[in-house]
Amino acid sequence: MTLPARRVGPDGRAHVDLRAVARFAAPLMATNAIQALLNLTDTWFIGRLSTDALAAMSAIYWVMTCAILVLGGVGFAVQTFVAQAVGSRRRARASQAAWSGLWAALGTLPVFLLLAWGGPTLLAPFHLAPAVARLALEYWEPRMWGAALGLATWALTGFFTGIGATRTTFAIAGVTVLANVPANQFFMFRLDLGMAGAAWGTNAAQALGLVLAIAIVLSPRYARVFRSHLTWRPDRALIMRQLRIGLPVGVMYGADVLGVALFQLMVVQTGSSAAAATQIVIMLTSLAYLPAIGIASAGTTFVGQAIGAGDRDWARRIGSSVILLCFGFMACMALLILAGGRWLLPVFVPPIDAAAREAIAVGLLVLWPAAAYQAFDGLYFGSASALRGAGDTRVPALTALALSWFFFVPLSHTLVFRPGEGWVDGLPQAGLGALGGWLALMSYAMLLGLGMLARWRSGRWRGITLARGS
Repeated sequence: MTLPARRVGPDGRAHVDLRAVARFAAPLMATNAIQALLNLTDTWFIGRLSTDALAAMSAIYWVMTCAILVLGGVGFAVQTFVAQAVGSRRRARASQAAWSGLWAALGTLPVFLLLAWGGPTLLAPFHLAPAVARLALEYWEPRMWGAALGLATWALTGFFTGIGATRTTFAIAGVTVLANVPANQFFMFRLDLGMAGAAWGTNAAQALGLVLAIAIVLSPRYARVFRSHLTWRPDRALIMRQLRIGLPVGVMYGADVLGVALFQLMVVQTGSSAAAATQIVIMLTSLAYLPAIGIASAGTTFVGQAIGAGDRDWARRIGSSVILLCFGFMACMALLILAGGRWLLPVFVPPIDAAAREAIAVGLLVLWPAAAYQAFDGLYFGSASALRGAGDTRVPALTALALSWFFFVPLSHTLVFRPGEGWVDGLPQAGLGALGGWLALMSYAMLLGLGMLARWRSGRWRGITLARGS
């Protein structure tokens, strides 16, 4: 197999073909930009309800995302296994990995149903305002009922990305986001379901995307090359191998996101304006980090294919190049968001009352640490994705877990709350509100990004070998 993104120059030496990387990553960046648009669309629709609705979304969004990401580890490993299978020319094994990811994703449905039922218990310790808590639960329950649909779609799009069919991944995401807009309008306003309607709109759009993905996998083209019509039966051994690789990735991203969820819940407790500002800035920064995840995903595929082809030196070179691209892209996007914040924030909270004007003022303030956070998040995404392509997931997961729970969360508590307002007695409290939380997030991203980069540069992933037949 020709090594991915490899170009031989006039001097006879191999170079990373940045044009090939760009061609591969562009549809993935567009795919994740579409996801950012989906998030912003949901935020805009919910903002039409009330400021309390935005605060409720801020309170529940990252808790919801954490649950989805932790369980989503069942699908994250699909891209790694598919890429390495393609690199070693085992195409039927690639489609089998996709189906295994889908079966594992559907198997999470009982857990999501339990989470839907336990929503009030999960939010009870945070003492949210009654109106905010009620709206948050209205969104939480139906969103959990449909979350397994999104995981199943991730598994199948991981297959397309792993084989290099990134335009197909983009098409599935495009159909999903286009369906989300009328679905939100229908469920939220035509059926008058409010916050619950936003969740049902997302569920309906994701169901459509899953049906499309299955239809493409079973189409004659993929049936002929990858024998996808013959490999759909569950393979317990392969599912367990994918879980061993994928669940640590889910834990890693989940630990990161849960820390952010707790930070947002802390900010929600300080007031609706600060919470609304934080939610809007989070959604704006997704314009940087979601496309960057597309670049990072290219690193997972290229590293996996190079390892499958038996060339770990090339895996190191291509992985390092993708990490640098992620960092540069997110740094540039962060500067653009910072420069345009004065015009962007009022789009989501029209300054019609004092609370809305206060939310805009807080948002403009926290954009500064948010910009720095984004740049170092680029190192994190790029390095973690390259490590995932090599099958190195356990140590990165433990690193993220330790930094999130023993550094970021305590620091957020210290910087956000005023004396007497915190959840835990005995910690120093600076009372900086939303700004304090964003400063803690910035510091955490710096340590996490540099830590993941150090793990990649150490080369310890070279000694990891996935099970034979992957």
